[in-house]
Parts: sequence; C-alpha cells; structure tokens
Amino acid sequence: MSPESEKSRNEAVPSPGAASGGTISGDPELVAEVEGEAGGDGQRGGPWAIAWRRLRRNKFALFALGVFLLIVICCVLAPVWANHVAHTGPNTTHTLEKLHEGNEVKEVVEPSGKSIGPQWFAAGGKFFLGADGHLGRDEMVRLLYGGRASLFIGIVAAIITTILSVVFALLAGYYGGFTDTVISRVMDVIWAFPVVLLSLALGIVLAVGGLVIGPIHVKSSSLWIPTLIIGFVYTPYMARPLRGEILALREKEFIEAAVAQGAGSTRIMFLEILPNLMSTIIVFFTLNIANNMLLEAVLSYLGAGVQPPSSSWGTMISEGFQALYSQPLLTIIPGTAILLTVLSVNVFGDGLRDALDPKSKVRFEARSGTADTEAIGPV
Repeated sequence: MSPESEKSRNEAVPSPGAASGGTISGDPELVAEVEGEAGGDGQRGGPWAIAWRRLRRNKFALFALGVFLLIVICCVLAPVWANHVAHTGPNTTHTLEKLHEGNEVKEVVEPSGKSIGPQWFAAGGKFFLGADGHLGRDEMVRLLYGGRASLFIGIVAAIITTILSVVFALLAGYYGGFTDTVISRVMDVIWAFPVVLLSLALGIVLAVGGLVIGPIHVKSSSLWIPTLIIGFVYTPYMARPLRGEILALREKEFIEAAVAQGAGSTRIMFLEILPNLMSTIIVFFTLNIANNMLLEAVLSYLGAGVQPPSSSWGTMISEGFQALYSQPLLTIIPGTAILLTVLSVNVFGDGLRDALDPKSKVRFEARSGTADTEAIGPV
C-alpha cells in the first residue's frame, strides 16, 4: 500500500455504523482505540463510557479502589464489631480488668503501666489488637471508630473544597474583571500561607471557643471544626487550576453560540462550562481526600485537630508515640491504616486521571452519527 493510500485511510476511517454514513477522523492511534472500544455491535459509547472502559483495564487502580472500599466498609461496621465481638466502646476504659484465657489470667494494664498486646481471637475478639497505654481501651475498636472520623473529615472536607472551588472559579473565570481580581487576590492570600501553619493557627483558635456564626454554634470538640478548616485551606489549590480552564473555555465557539441564543450567565456557567470541568473536578476530588486525611493526621498529632473524647488515626498516633519504644504497635497500626488509605486513594486518583486524560478525549455526536477526536477541547 502506498503512503498516499495509507494517509487517506487514516484520515477517514469508516465507523462501525457505516450504514449511517458516519466516519471517525483524526489521529490513527486514537481512531483505532475508538473503533476497538465501540464494540462489534456497532453501538458507540459516550466519553464517560470510554473513560470507564479505560479505567476498567487499569487493574492496579481497581485494586486500589477495592482496598479503599474495604477500609470504608470496615470502619462503617465499627459498631457491629464493638457491640457483638469486642463488647466494649471506643472510650471505655479497662484499667483494672483481667482477661481469663483458659487457666491463664492476664491484666489488661499491668501495674507498671504497660497494656496488654494483641490477643487476636484468643479472648473471643476482645483486645484483638491489644489495649492502649494506661487506660486500657480496646485498640481495634478505637482503630475502627478513629477511621470513621478520619474518613468523615477527608471526604466531607473534599466536598466543601470542591463546592467552594467550583463556585469561586466559575465567578472569577467567567465574569473576569473586578470579580476575578478580588477572588484571585483572596485566593493568593490564602495560598501564601503554608497549609499546615494556617490550619494549625485556625485549629488552635477554634479549639478554645468553637465556631460561632450567628445562630450557628459549633463546639470545639466537634469533628466539623477540623473539617471546615481543611476544606477552607485547600480551596485555592483547586480553584486556581479550574479558573485557568474556565478562562480558556469561555472563548470557545460553543460559548459564543450560547450567548448568541440568549442564554443567561447562570445557564452558561452551570450547563455549558461546568460539564466540561467534570473530569478535572472528579480527579481533584479523589486526590483531595488523601491530602485531607494526611492534614487531619498532622493536626490531630499536634493537638489542633480532632479533640477528645473523639479520636482519629492522627490522635491514636499521637497517644501511641508516648509509648513508642515499649509498645510500638500503638503507633504502627494507625500509621499503617493511614498509609493504606492514602496510598489506595492516590493510586485510584492517578488511574482516574489517566482514564479521563483530556489529550485523548472523544466527542461523540449521536445525532449526526459521527465521532470527532480532539486533542484538547470540550466534551
């Protein structure tokens, strides 16, 4: 086959639904991918269906998602373990209690202050991972309940960051001018402070008297305090990239067409621009969960995060650090939980980013029966 024939074949490849007269044009490799993913029945999938097929082929990302979901399920079922297996609560102390294992009697907390180690199922599920220092609380129960707090802060703070970032980015990127200047300068001020130092300062201030906004009063021991702080300090790190994308999107032809048709600003922002940001928002959201959990652990370790009587993986590390040499598991266990959770979320986020790669986006036009591949452009 001559080079000219090969070039013409790549420029116009008949689609699986050739009967409808549609063709797929563009890069040869991407054309082959689209044709391969379209299936033998001639039916095409949308961009989200193609992204799902790409993600489904990434076994490592799916395994990471499975690990994360397993951790979430275990933490959600914490009351089941506490009530039906360990028969104790996360803050119940067992300082003077003794365990009877056959003919052997063990003290939960020895007179020297050293607590009992992991018992696995030898005591019927009690003190599966041992007890914490001095107070004799069940470490497994605290680990599960602490995971609930860490996951709550990580996910809810990511939702808060996403909402604030999308709203500010849409206003700044679409309207521009004075609105863009004010919002951008406020974001720059927040950006100028190191995340840990700003969060630590806000956490210490709000840990004293809580948060009071009109009729709303959030107690200093509430999980909402670190959640709101983390959701606030990470907003510029998501809003600024989104603003950059919106500045490019508002110059596109489909925005000009919407304006020519008489569409209002709200409709253009939320029905025209926002759908084209969804892939970026989803990737940012997953990665923010991991960052939020790490920041919560740092704040709790420093005493400015989750406050007693609540506990998180960060507070467990802080408490276990006092007995690091005599009972290292009190620090290693919650540290490993944070490591597995953050690593699984990051790996899955990377897989999502690859699946939603804007350089290989495909725009399907169902009405005309054609699919045009674009290097970068709105979907």
